[in-house]
Amino acid sequence: MIFDRKKNACVKELPEGYAESFVIDMQRNKKELLLVNGAAIAVFVILFIIGNFIVPVRDVFNGEIFSLLLKVGVMIAAYIAYIILHELVHGLFMRFYGSTTVKFGFTGLYAFAASSEYYGRDPYIVITLAPVVIWGVVLAVICALVPSSWFWVVYFILAGNFAGAAGDAYVTFRLARSPKTLLITDSGTAMKAYDKTEE
Repeated sequence: MIFDRKKNACVKELPEGYAESFVIDMQRNKKELLLVNGAAIAVFVILFIIGNFIVPVRDVFNGEIFSLLLKVGVMIAAYIAYIILHELVHGLFMRFYGSTTVKFGFTGLYAFAASSEYYGRDPYIVITLAPVVIWGVVLAVICALVPSSWFWVVYFILAGNFAGAAGDAYVTFRLARSPKTLLITDSGTAMKAYDKTEE
């Protein structure tokens, strides 16, 4: 069971017989960076179009200037809070799988949660996808409950949640096509996967 903490606990040291299999480092690999950013923009545009069918943007921001500034201010503050909460969920799931060295940071482009420990493939996929799933559900519920005049304030964050998860989706895609024996460590700016060497 993937949520069995003892069975899927991380390890502090890389076991003998493991060697580096691949690295995902979007700060160094420009091709991956362009791919992920392109996907993020495409997802955001698609969600914007869908949202416009639900509540037209012109109906939300077609009011007094004070109301518009208030909504934009709340949206920016809420998005900053969302980014922090997103990374906290990554960190909480790292802790759930036994990590004692979770660190948080900001590169200037994005925030991250990192750990020097090694996670199994499936637990790491859970760690990777947990924030987009949890906050996707929470934000979708809030979107359904808020007055239509505030819909886009929340929906903007919801769209950012899914668009911003393009990197997480890419990592998951790479891991899902890899052996279950992988062990992964995440420095926050790069993810390294290790696998058993052939005997």
